[in-house]
Amino acid sequence: MNIPFNKPYFSGKEAENLTKAATSGHISGNGYFTKKCHNFFTNKYGFKKVLLTTSCTDALEMAAILLNIKDGDEVICPSYAFVSTANAFVLKGAKIVFADSEDNNPNIDASRIEELITPKTKAIVVIHYGGVACDMDKIMEIATRRNIFVVEDAAQAIDSYYKNRALGSIGHLAAFSFHETKNIISGEGGMLVINDDRFIERSEIIWEKGTNRAAFFRGEVDKYGWVDIGSSFLPSELIAAFLYAQLESIDIIQETRKSIWNYYHSKLIKLEQEGKIKLVNIPVSASNNAHLYYLLTNSKEERTSLLKFLNDNGIAAVFHYLPLHQSSYYKDKHDGRHLDNAVKFSEQLIRLPFFNDISAQQQEYIIDKIYEYYS
Repeated sequence: MNIPFNKPYFSGKEAENLTKAATSGHISGNGYFTKKCHNFFTNKYGFKKVLLTTSCTDALEMAAILLNIKDGDEVICPSYAFVSTANAFVLKGAKIVFADSEDNNPNIDASRIEELITPKTKAIVVIHYGGVACDMDKIMEIATRRNIFVVEDAAQAIDSYYKNRALGSIGHLAAFSFHETKNIISGEGGMLVINDDRFIERSEIIWEKGTNRAAFFRGEVDKYGWVDIGSSFLPSELIAAFLYAQLESIDIIQETRKSIWNYYHSKLIKLEQEGKIKLVNIPVSASNNAHLYYLLTNSKEERTSLLKFLNDNGIAAVFHYLPLHQSSYYKDKHDGRHLDNAVKFSEQLIRLPFFNDISAQQQEYIIDKIYEYYS
């Protein structure tokens, strides 16, 4: 049996929407389907303002522009993260101050953030790893008290909540991904969420290459021109059309994914009880959007051995991030602090195959092989 790590899911309406977009006479950005997606997100999750982008990376780069990040500014960011989370701010000249993960969760350790703040700190960027919320009350309390902006990297966190508040609605800004490995997909694609009124007007200008074109098309100005910096961040209508087909099926998609997640968890819990592995830890303040399923081995050597065993048996399990503070690009710029938990997750975490069309038979095979390894 060969089981891929990921397989894109199609709801059934993608082709219909793509045809409608392609024959509409408007396939560049900010048309009918873009507006449908924007309305969906603001209505369902209470986001103040949203802008579709061509990737989550673009959304993070827009956030860096909106926050006026410049040379000498410091941005606190988890080391156990995807490169875009830090790189978006490095592009604008920021120094990244890497934070460690929690001991029992890959998310940023909120209790250790304050000691990293200096007069140069401009922003705190947090990742909701696996769609599981960080300690947002603690993070927002620190940020408010110290007058620092918070950006939620919610790439994995669609339809997930912190104390009944949608992730992406809590920080000043947030970025989502619709890459084909995510719950809701458009191949490539992302979204910037703006929750702070100060950034709403400028965000549209940056999104539209530094022009007030969007305001012009709404009839708010009689001509448009170059008024700020920006870039071509908005996606085509084809991406938005595909995405909207997914959004129309979000409840069904999420129900299926949660069923897959629960099946893994119920079957593997015995190995955790025996002390052979550790499983996903979800705090009581967080919901589970079933973005991924991971387990933790007891050592790097065991992780390497288990991965090889699974791969040899046709199971495309993978490890995830490498710590950014140890990366070849940034290790000489890091201040030398040991971030033991970030290293632990990079060395011991395994992601299991997870996609909407995975069958019970495939899951059972994966689970059987894990038990076989530990027997």
